[in-house]
Amino acid sequence: MNFMGYQRDDGSAGTRNYVGILSAVVCVNEVVEAIVKQVEGTVRFTHHQGCCQTPLDIGIVNKTLIGLGCNPNLHSVIIISLGCESTSLIDVIKKIAACGKRVEHLVVQDIGGAARTTAAGILLAQQMVAAASRQMRIPFPISKLVLGMKCGSSDTTSGLVPNPAIGVASDLLVQAGGTSVLGEVTEFIGAEHILADHAATKEVGQQILNLVTRMEKRAMAVGEDIRGGQPTGGNIKGGLTTIEEKSLGSIAKAGTAPIQAVYEYGERPAVKGLVVMDSPGREPEILTGLAAAGCNVIAFATGRGAPQGFPFVPVLKITGSRTAAEKMSDHIDINLSEVIDGGDNIPDAGQRVFEELIHVASGAMTKAEISGYTNSMDIYMRGPVI
Repeated sequence: MNFMGYQRDDGSAGTRNYVGILSAVVCVNEVVEAIVKQVEGTVRFTHHQGCCQTPLDIGIVNKTLIGLGCNPNLHSVIIISLGCESTSLIDVIKKIAACGKRVEHLVVQDIGGAARTTAAGILLAQQMVAAASRQMRIPFPISKLVLGMKCGSSDTTSGLVPNPAIGVASDLLVQAGGTSVLGEVTEFIGAEHILADHAATKEVGQQILNLVTRMEKRAMAVGEDIRGGQPTGGNIKGGLTTIEEKSLGSIAKAGTAPIQAVYEYGERPAVKGLVVMDSPGREPEILTGLAAAGCNVIAFATGRGAPQGFPFVPVLKITGSRTAAEKMSDHIDINLSEVIDGGDNIPDAGQRVFEELIHVASGAMTKAEISGYTNSMDIYMRGPVI
């Protein structure tokens, strides 16, 4: 089985073919947005980082921008910077270029303000989009897919239907030689021992446990218990009562394949199969992390109806709630409520998810793409702003 995608010089395959306009620092977000508004075929990545941060967090910004720039769904990249940010742009540009991408860099303070930079960016982006538009989709094996997995606005149906169905789809992808990335460490808590038993080796299992310990210690360092924020208010309204209940449903996305490795936030997997990536559960940060890790398609389970997509990675929304499917129909791509009603089963539902992911990878648009609800993005930070 194949999908139709775009060839990249580093051997990866894009499911989309955009010119990415990336912000190096929060101060130039308006310039990035102005360029993208004027040039069809471009997508933006804006965020709130890049200056007055600890070296640890600036390092995360650098690695995330590199990962985003190397994402196979981007044909080429323009980086916009102010000129006095902390981001290590020489290294960022060099490493994105090493992925085989054309990378251009515009500096607002050198060009002479936002208006001149916007004008220069528009002309440059037009040239790059013209080049991207000449590239055609070609067949790729399913093994070239890198699937990001996420759940949000969860309720009692999430752990019963869409999460297990994504787990089946993940297993099918892994069996075909592909890669699946599981994040949301906050939603391992209380079930981390089960996930650790899922690991291919004891060492990988311990790394999973260490991620959870590190996440909990961050909350304790400011005198908080992470369980005070999980489950969320919306989760509780949806019938979830404890973090353990939420976590048991969340980890169902892992399916049955062994976990091969554990990675830091936004780190591209070096192995095939199912892997774990450190990340929070909140949409802007985890969707960014999955994109930076090289995911070219994302499966997103939701119980109450989460609308968020991402600028250049298609996000397929899946629910097991008939209420969400009907009330949030402009955001839901796959309705699996027949499983709850008794007219369908998880293996068949998972097969449907898998097949739809292939359609999306080949160019079928998701509801988030159609509606333009694709601006959930930011970079996960660990330290204070200074």
